[in-house]
Amino acid sequence: MKRIIIIGGGIAGLGAAYKVTRAASVGQKVEFILVEKDLRLGGKILTEIVPDPSGEGKFIVDGGPDCFLTEKPACHRIAKLTGIFDDELPTDDSRRKTWILSRGKLHQMPDGVMMFAPTKFIPFATTGLFSWPGKIRMGMEFFIPPKKVAPGELNEETLESFVVRRMGRECLDRLAEPLVGGIHASDPAKMSLAATFPRLLEMEQKYGSLMKGFIAARRMVEEMRRKYPTKPGEKPRTFFTSFVNGMQHLTDRMADAAGRERMRTGVAVSSLQHTSAGGWRSLLSDGSAIDGDAVIIATESWAAEPIVRPHDQAIADALVNIPCSSSATISIAFNENEVGFDLNAFGVLCPLAEGRALMAATYSSTKWPGRAPEGKVLLRGFVGGPHNQEVMERSDEELVQIVHSEFRDILGLNRNAKPLFTRVFRWRLGMPQYTMGHLSRVELIEERSAMISGLALAGGCYRGVGLPNCVESGERAVSKILTEWGIDLAENHIEEKRYY
Repeated sequence: MKRIIIIGGGIAGLGAAYKVTRAASVGQKVEFILVEKDLRLGGKILTEIVPDPSGEGKFIVDGGPDCFLTEKPACHRIAKLTGIFDDELPTDDSRRKTWILSRGKLHQMPDGVMMFAPTKFIPFATTGLFSWPGKIRMGMEFFIPPKKVAPGELNEETLESFVVRRMGRECLDRLAEPLVGGIHASDPAKMSLAATFPRLLEMEQKYGSLMKGFIAARRMVEEMRRKYPTKPGEKPRTFFTSFVNGMQHLTDRMADAAGRERMRTGVAVSSLQHTSAGGWRSLLSDGSAIDGDAVIIATESWAAEPIVRPHDQAIADALVNIPCSSSATISIAFNENEVGFDLNAFGVLCPLAEGRALMAATYSSTKWPGRAPEGKVLLRGFVGGPHNQEVMERSDEELVQIVHSEFRDILGLNRNAKPLFTRVFRWRLGMPQYTMGHLSRVELIEERSAMISGLALAGGCYRGVGLPNCVESGERAVSKILTEWGIDLAENHIEEKRYY
């Protein structure tokens, strides 16, 4: 029996564990032991069910990611395999609206904006989000030639450089940074577009203009919707997807399906050693050890670095150069009749140019049906990120006060509204920053890992921070090891078909 040691019980580690279990279910002599330093599994995916203080229903509070991109299939596939596909929850798009703070006032994001490019003239022309000089500069994007890229050259650029070059500084400050940079909580001046949104660079080369490319994409989406309309009784397919009982429903089911009896929590890996037999030994913080034939390190880059360094300094040096920033989410519940502002929106984005402590706010009980009882409201604020690490030094009570105050100033929350409860979730060094040169660092890590038998790395620090990316990262790590052991993945039906 071959054993894989998995270090880390977040969604990447669970994705790896579940794939090992599936390999075993088709007759392969493989097993895993998973080690997680926290007392719980799931990593940044954490859902708390909070009873309504009035005794009428419950609140569903996601402390980390509250959804995944619908177009990416990995989470759908896992949901199908674990029997929770029918529990998927689309957004309530009848109330879909996004506000952007600009010059101290809220402006609705214009209809037709895709990423940060307008694809409809009238909403763009009439919005107060941009000044007229800014609108004219954005409209000139049609006539700006694409950057020349030599054959074989890596098409690499920062988000700031790309947007300012094509759309102008105002587009970056008022739209692109909060929309695109906010997803990764990154600094636009350092963020690698090739590592985060390569489609934008490809679109420029293919169409010569972002707006031309996004107009073509919008028409294609509209045509697909006409050809394949939602069937009666079928759930609508929205841009984002969650689960009825929160995102932790997914990781809980993954842990159940993989086998919790093979998972140890509340203990960390202190070091990793090669054994004389050619395998691996994990020394644990409680003084015990686990022996295995292979190891998958499914942690943040900064946690993987000291474990890897004794075995490959070049990989460790590359891991050091993948920075991570800290952030927190603060959820606050209210009585709806006390809120005092229009709740028919998904949330608010706060550009860096506004100088606010709040990065963004989600109207959780609007965006996701069932997140709060009737007559109650659940709001969620985001703080931290690379430009405001200082705020993470504040106490939980201070973070609640900061976000509550920002809700009043930015959203228009009634000053007399009393919180029913608050929840603070901190994510220390939890968001990897894909800075310039990230792809080269990842390629080095992958190339050198390929030369070390029985070693693989997985997680959101490498090729995508989204939940589907993390699942696939864990699965790829298992594939690397099984292939080294001569196990044909396709022949053994370990690679499942794609859903959605």
